[in-house]
Amino acid sequence: MITETLLISFGAEIKDYKAEDIIFREEESPVYYYQIQKGKIKLNNYTENGKEFIQNIISDGHSFGESLLFVNRPYPMNAVAMEDSSIFVMPGQNFLKLIQNNPEISLNVYQCLAERMYYKYIMLYNLSFQNPVSKLKLLMDYLKSYHDDKNPYSFQIPLTRQQLASLTGLCVETVIRTIKHMEKDQVLKIKRGKIYY
Repeated sequence: MITETLLISFGAEIKDYKAEDIIFREEESPVYYYQIQKGKIKLNNYTENGKEFIQNIISDGHSFGESLLFVNRPYPMNAVAMEDSSIFVMPGQNFLKLIQNNPEISLNVYQCLAERMYYKYIMLYNLSFQNPVSKLKLLMDYLKSYHDDKNPYSFQIPLTRQQLASLTGLCVETVIRTIKHMEKDQVLKIKRGKIYY
């Protein structure tokens, strides 16, 4: 989203996180802009019975949590490293100055936020489905929409069955059964444990 040189010139530093490290917690106040240099981060919540609900999974080059710097509200989710990750961390005030002084960056930020809103609308709509095939298909359609090759089975779903379950609100056993059913119906293929859609 923002070049490394520009990030550093506005005071960003690289912080390393190990897998399972918490970057920020639900209800904490937003203080920093975060952009992943390398790694994978999940934004999640836990239900009252301890079940994880993953809101999003973000990887190299993407930012997270910045929308809350504009409204100064507490985080409604946790950010957790899924693997060892290096993240640019910049004070929120510096981020706001950066976008004020660089209108082209502002446009990138707006586009990114609009894309996230679109994803949220898709996932909110997904919650209205009772049918697990519909839930998984909508998520897979969204993920594949960023892939150039639209042919059947050309896109490898970059998520585990547990992550698919956590993103759709299904239990992992239901996801496993549904994926097998979808393969039987030739909606997707499974090769060496990987899902191709």
